[in-house]
Amino acid sequence: MFTAIVALSGLATLFGCLLGYASVRFRVEGDPLAERLDAVLPQTQCGQCGFAGCKPYAEALAKGEAAIDLCAPGGQPGVVAIAGVLGVEPTSAANDGEPVRMHAVIHEEGCVGCTVCIKACPVDAILGATKLMHTVISAECTGCGLCVGPCPVNAIELMPVEVTLSTWKWTLPAALPTLRTAA
Repeated sequence: MFTAIVALSGLATLFGCLLGYASVRFRVEGDPLAERLDAVLPQTQCGQCGFAGCKPYAEALAKGEAAIDLCAPGGQPGVVAIAGVLGVEPTSAANDGEPVRMHAVIHEEGCVGCTVCIKACPVDAILGATKLMHTVISAECTGCGLCVGPCPVNAIELMPVEVTLSTWKWTLPAALPTLRTAA
């Protein structure tokens, strides 16, 4: 028994050393700019930007192959953050200004408590338990829409976020007119 323990400990040590050497020797360096851009993105993996997730979008941004205003869940703050990492001037978000911010709404009368939407939500914005009605924490919801498709009873709908004094943003004019006074 003691011999088996010593032999397995020796094998574990040998394989641990080999794995450690291989991780150093065969390390693949990632693009540091893409890593910084990926850290800024909301990590919803929703695909609304046209890429498979946040990491491919960050890699395309780093290569200059994508516009900075494609991330709908990030909105205008995301555009500003991406522009800050890239060192460019932030533009307004896509669709002639900031897109309408959306959030998921679960209709109470249709929810059967199957928890499929909870599993699909990448930001844990849905609360509920099995066989009980679920609800969405609208402050946490990014509006990615990943919970809408899996719902078997179509009880989830994307709705625009209601504009209130705390969510309304005043866009400044491009150039202020100069006042001329008669001399």
